Amino acid sequence: MRYFVELRYNGGAYCGWQRQPHQPSVQQTLERALSTLLRQEIEVTGAGRTDTGVHALYYVAHFDCADDSLVDPHRVVYKANFLLPDDIALFALTPVSDEAHARFSAREREYRYFIEPRKNPFTRAVTWQYFVPLDVDRMNEAAATLLEFEDFTSFAKLNSNNKTNICHVRHAGWQVREDGVLCFTIRADRFLRNMVRAVVGTLVDVGRGRYTPDEFREIVASRDLSRSSSGAPAQGLFLSDVVYPAELFVRTTRP
Repeated sequence: MRYFVELRYNGGAYCGWQRQPHQPSVQQTLERALSTLLRQEIEVTGAGRTDTGVHALYYVAHFDCADDSLVDPHRVVYKANFLLPDDIALFALTPVSDEAHARFSAREREYRYFIEPRKNPFTRAVTWQYFVPLDVDRMNEAAATLLEFEDFTSFAKLNSNNKTNICHVRHAGWQVREDGVLCFTIRADRFLRNMVRAVVGTLVDVGRGRYTPDEFREIVASRDLSRSSSGAPAQGLFLSDVVYPAELFVRTTRP
């Protein structure tokens, strides 16, 4: 029987989602908890990689186990949360068809990036605290040009073994919250490794006047990684949504 598990995590203590030798990962930690609870070896497949220090407001993974192991999925979630560390939380477990795949069945993903424009000891682990004034209108003008392109080689990490750098961005924009925090939201069918952080870093350079929105467009069109800015720090980045075909899986109530 296949199950989708919905969870969220603070990635500060992990090398990312994916299992790595001699380093703590979210995947390994979740597998250990589920294997202990279900008394069988559980392998978990995630919706995608997140890098070291990156968080997830919403994440989906799947695993297979014996049909009679999960008589009460709600109870499994309850017990698993006691076995997991405080920085990983499950909130739903749903039986799905054997064809449903957490990674390959996903049709859209969303990331959010948060910038705190002042020193704040309570948000320093989950935002980029950046004190230079930023022109959000210019940043939004530049961000809108991302929807004009499909090839994002300018923001692709070197030696990442991508089969293609083609992505279809469906939304990209900044908002300023009531508390002054800047939030960048970007949705696409897929993302390249380090892509969102590179985009954010370059958009911040637009906001502080290093580039114009037209120059940002030229950077994207150049397909030249050396022209983009340094990536924004990992701690401000969150995976915030993963969308599947409705006939396979529908996200439960938001945590």
